[in-house]
Amino acid sequence: MWKHLVATGLVLAVVGSSPAGAAPRGEYDWPLRPRPQVVTPFDNPERDWLPGHRGVDLAGAPGQSVVAAGDGIVVFAGTVAGKPVVSIDHAGGLRTTYEPVDASVSVGRRIGRGHTIGTLEAGHPGCPAAACLHWGLRRDREYLDPLGLLHARPIRLKPVT
Repeated sequence: MWKHLVATGLVLAVVGSSPAGAAPRGEYDWPLRPRPQVVTPFDNPERDWLPGHRGVDLAGAPGQSVVAAGDGIVVFAGTVAGKPVVSIDHAGGLRTTYEPVDASVSVGRRIGRGHTIGTLEAGHPGCPAAACLHWGLRRDREYLDPLGLLHARPIRLKPVT
């Protein structure tokens, strides 16, 4: 098949493509406004039980509004290990999580991208800012980098020279 594509002078170039298992790109945006600084990047461990950072930490301010990164349904709004957490299910089996967030939404509520889901609380361990939002993403049991949800890039056909 590649020989056929090369013979016709076309190859498919995916600009900014994601590796297999990465989150699809599209209708998602930052959960804090204005665009926050990423203070701790995603660091997926090789094995589930090894240390790592299964999300990103975004610099913010206590009391700042936290918004849904994409359209979805609130599936959790409560505390986990003493931390306030909001989780939203999205199309394609994706789930985003936000902590520490004092929820202003309830379980079962359908929300749109950019809808306020709560306010950011101070106290995230290791945060170099006044407050940090830990933003996570999963598909089933696989943790993904939530930054992969942002900045959709088009697929382009380019000629072979």
